[in-house]
Amino acid sequence: MPKKYIILLILILIAALTTAVIFLVPSAVETAGIDAPATVYGHGEETSSVEKPCSNEHPEWRAAQVIEGVNIEASSLCEPDNPFDVAVAVKGTNNVSMATLMQTHFAQDALTMSDDVDGDGDPDVIRIKLEVVELNGATPDDKLPINTFDIAPGIQPALWVFAPKSSGMALKNFNSRVANPLLRAPSPVIRVEQGDKVYITLENTHYLPHTIHLHGVDHPWMNSEGMDNDGMEEHAVFPGKQHTYEIQPRHTGTMLYHCHVQTAQHLGMGMAGMFIIEENRPNNWVQTFNIGAGQVRHPTAAVKEKFSQEYDLHYQSVDKSLAKIVQEANDPRLIAERMTRQHNLTESHENYFMLNGHSFPYTLRDGSVIADENETIKLHVANLQKSAMALHPHGHKVTALAYDGVDAPVGLSVTRDVFDIAPAQRVDLELQTKNDGLHSYGAGAWMFHDHVPTGATTDGIEPGGNIGLIIYKSLVDEQGMPKGHLEMLDQVFSKDYYAKKVAVWGGNKEFAPLLGDAGLLRPNYLRIILFGLVAGLIIGLLLVVSRLLKRKSL
Repeated sequence: MPKKYIILLILILIAALTTAVIFLVPSAVETAGIDAPATVYGHGEETSSVEKPCSNEHPEWRAAQVIEGVNIEASSLCEPDNPFDVAVAVKGTNNVSMATLMQTHFAQDALTMSDDVDGDGDPDVIRIKLEVVELNGATPDDKLPINTFDIAPGIQPALWVFAPKSSGMALKNFNSRVANPLLRAPSPVIRVEQGDKVYITLENTHYLPHTIHLHGVDHPWMNSEGMDNDGMEEHAVFPGKQHTYEIQPRHTGTMLYHCHVQTAQHLGMGMAGMFIIEENRPNNWVQTFNIGAGQVRHPTAAVKEKFSQEYDLHYQSVDKSLAKIVQEANDPRLIAERMTRQHNLTESHENYFMLNGHSFPYTLRDGSVIADENETIKLHVANLQKSAMALHPHGHKVTALAYDGVDAPVGLSVTRDVFDIAPAQRVDLELQTKNDGLHSYGAGAWMFHDHVPTGATTDGIEPGGNIGLIIYKSLVDEQGMPKGHLEMLDQVFSKDYYAKKVAVWGGNKEFAPLLGDAGLLRPNYLRIILFGLVAGLIIGLLLVVSRLLKRKSL
């Protein structure tokens, strides 16, 4: 046979083999069929980032105790507030020993109390100093964020918060990037007594201008010096400056305070908190700051007349695209440009939903309401999300006592299991744990959450978001975690879970073959071998053609 026909046949064969090679190319991930194959999902490998549900860093903080004459109630929470912080928040930095103050991060002038004007045994002139803190922000010294505060496993959006004026390091220690416990989300709840003369000084330690607007709080338009007292944008407090707001509130209730400069952006970054005016009672030392955990460990005299416990529940949301701006630049000019002129708020989204600064499962650490049977508990709820929420407690119906700081009319208090709460709205609720089939269905670890579906997600992953629990003491372990549910906790206390690297039900050994990651198959060894043989044959044939052509040319 002439060489030209041999070469032609070989080329035809090569074309056919090339087609076969393309078909046989092995892939890193195989496509699963209708019947889900057994996966090779390795639970131990995939959950290497699993955290302990409770770090149990300060178990001694949970006990009831007396510090500086302040009675501090017990807390069963995994991460209760520092009791020394509570004592200073009640007595003021000027009325405690230096030994007590040194157990906190309060500056010496962060909270001073004096002048029992009405002679009823408690101070009536309260001076509060606040500063602005950036959490999870950029640093020119490193690519990683500084002053870190995780809202959930592995999730660190940039946040701006008001914080009591602090002393010492912003970090927990020299070897840590984690913010000290005084510097956290949300901005602290501030409590004062009706009729107190209150001076709130904003010392702007941040790189952008801010104000404090006392939303719903009885306050004059100008302070005693004839300067702004409403905290509007045209009277911004610029970096390195300070301004004092003066109030003597006549009306009690749950109010707010927030920045009113570029309000949509700054509120979304976290610059807002609850401001509660309590009823006046004799010898009533109010816990001025409630930092972090929702439980109020030193309730006022008026609260103790009617309630066994008191909790502050602060709901907020974060747009990750807005928060990311702060983490991508150190220059205030660039941050201001990107945040105010480039970022389109009308196209923004809520990605992270938080309760008291955390998203589930971290809400189990300090956001649970831990109750006993036959209790009456007061809940102060504030919606500081961008969107409306529908608060729904499982296993209970709660009663609205007040809306936006105004008591509900006598006989018209509404009892229900879903409360619609608009942005910036507050509602005071009464939670009864009497097992009567109405107020409570009995002991349990009952979920409470925003019934708008997105509220129970973290960047689209569920369970997450602002899910909390009403846990009865009989179902709480020694670290404040719900008994049982270990398999679920092992899954959700994982960075991989919220990084969307793990199948939602992939950790369930029984159902992993059905509900795990489809396509994680063993390699198709026969296909790999055939691919190698055919590819090798093509190479060999090409060499034969090359030699034949070379001989022909000779």
